[in-house]
Amino acid sequence: MSVTIKMMQKIMRNNNEVAAENRAYFHAHGLKTINVMASPGAGKTSVILGLIELMREKLNVAVIEGDTAGSIDAEKVNAAGIPVVQINSGGRCHLDAQIIREAAEDLQAQTGLLFIENIGNLICPSTFDLGEDVKMVIASVPEGHDKPYKYLAMFEAADIIVLNKIDLKPYIDFDEEAFRTGIAAINTKKAPLFTVSCTTKSGLAELAEYLMTQNQR
Repeated sequence: MSVTIKMMQKIMRNNNEVAAENRAYFHAHGLKTINVMASPGAGKTSVILGLIELMREKLNVAVIEGDTAGSIDAEKVNAAGIPVVQINSGGRCHLDAQIIREAAEDLQAQTGLLFIENIGNLICPSTFDLGEDVKMVIASVPEGHDKPYKYLAMFEAADIIVLNKIDLKPYIDFDEEAFRTGIAAINTKKAPLFTVSCTTKSGLAELAEYLMTQNQR
């Protein structure tokens, strides 16, 4: 057991050291970096693309796209004319700082916003610092209102929380008040909550404006 603990401590220490280097690299290049985390199907790519559409005329945007396999989402970003680098984790449940360092160097993005779309998972990604400025957690109405109660570390770590697919609320037993109560109970950062729909575009403009305002700080 002690060997396992020591090994994990070493892994996390090494990751955090590289994450600090990443953060310095991003800041030196004028990049505000957003680590986008969610479960599979919550709509990470759709939210990112919706935000890009609203932001691209006002600032530079780039994307590092993480998936266990394939390049479907990166192809969507590329089709929108946005610089993107694909990472395939080979089955690993999260991205880490070292792989982000390599992807960032390949991307060569300059000044603006960098979205890092993490692997679809509400557990592992919350633990690994990538060197990001902002942790943005996306939940969706079809997943249910109990996610903040089940995945405490993820919602506790969030700097911004997005509730996606809000257009489906009339058709799904989703208790938004319970969802908000769960977040308030564990997120001491008082992370803002944005309700959005990538289908109707509701709420995306408010989220985009908030991110662009944060980028100026």
